[in-house]
Amino acid sequence: MPRLILFNKPYGVLCQFSADGSDKSTLADFVKVPGVYPAGRLDTDSEGLLLLTDDGRLQARIADPRFKLAKTYLVQVEGSPGPEALAALRRGVQLKDGMTRPAEAELIPAPDLWPRDPPVRFRKTVPDSWLRLTIREGKNRQVRRMTAAVGHPTLRLVRWVVGDWTLGDLAPGEWREVAS
Repeated sequence: MPRLILFNKPYGVLCQFSADGSDKSTLADFVKVPGVYPAGRLDTDSEGLLLLTDDGRLQARIADPRFKLAKTYLVQVEGSPGPEALAALRRGVQLKDGMTRPAEAELIPAPDLWPRDPPVRFRKTVPDSWLRLTIREGKNRQVRRMTAAVGHPTLRLVRWVVGDWTLGDLAPGEWREVAS
């Protein structure tokens, strides 16, 4: 039976088990399970759901863009995206490496999340908003580049859902094993 672990990756943690000379925290600082590896990645400055498995086929099904597994993010952005910015995200956005697939995008109230360490920089003169953004591909830093392309740079990025798996009540740095 393949092992599948849901992990809430904290901000600043590398998505690998070895630091390669870096002084940053890695998955090994949190997940003491031998033989598992990440199914997909989250940038060091992104937080939230990371799946780990010991099964290569399951890893490919989760991470490979050909399978178009939906990934949902809670995204704090600079400014207040209007209907035209949301429509652009829903159509797909032109990036330097090509057009993105259409995304599901909606403005949401600020979610009840754990505080980020370090906190997101607050500026009195620049409002921020939250989006729920679902994509079905995985270009490098895609969500950040999409929101920037529509004029609303990402301030905080939390992956909440991957396929059928959700972060739920896992606190940053916590993990649990689930049936795959």
